[in-house]
Amino acid sequence: MFKTKKEIVFVILAGIFITNAVVAELIGGKLIQIGPFVMSIGILPWPIVFLTTDLINEYFGEKGVKKLSFITACLIAYAFLILFMSIVIPAAKGISPVNDEQFQAVFGQSMWIIVGSIIAFMASQLIDVWMFWFFKKRTGENKIWLRTTGSTVISQLFDSFIVLGIAFWLPGKINFDTFISSALTGYTFKLTLAIVLTPLIYAGHHLIKKYLEEDNSEEKKNNHTA
Repeated sequence: MFKTKKEIVFVILAGIFITNAVVAELIGGKLIQIGPFVMSIGILPWPIVFLTTDLINEYFGEKGVKKLSFITACLIAYAFLILFMSIVIPAAKGISPVNDEQFQAVFGQSMWIIVGSIIAFMASQLIDVWMFWFFKKRTGENKIWLRTTGSTVISQLFDSFIVLGIAFWLPGKINFDTFISSALTGYTFKLTLAIVLTPLIYAGHHLIKKYLEEDNSEEKKNNHTA
């Protein structure tokens, strides 16, 4: 375990990926307003998920992203189960600083978001992986920006509408017009951040490549010595 630098890189990227995905679910019940537009605060961690998804795609391939996506979906479902149990178990009357109504108000909505997010997450991740490799097979190692941004453009269109539709529109938390407006706002925000973060993709790509090349050099040196 952790015998190679590539294994260490995968664990770090997987940890960042999973942490941001789960945090997004827990905070997603809060809606914020930017000018006339409304969107979920849960959008904030997702650009980091895009970033790590693209780096994992680059160095661990389609299977690596799919396996990690399924693991993350299971962990999100686990979070759903724990939240459900926490809501059902009553708070200690007169002792607990957070009563049942307050807890339900915050985390009850998160449960709807988690249901929507699991569906949206798997759909968008599978689309993202397919689009990423669609572009990479045609561009080779060149045009990293095209495969990272191109895959995000398509996958997040589905993600934005599925999440808000299940988490807010279907339960009657927002009307249809707000749903469409919020979904488009969230999609635009995520897409803008994905474009802004493109230099970080190149920086991460360079650092990981350099780090793994050092590992390969050491391995070749050891094999030669042996």
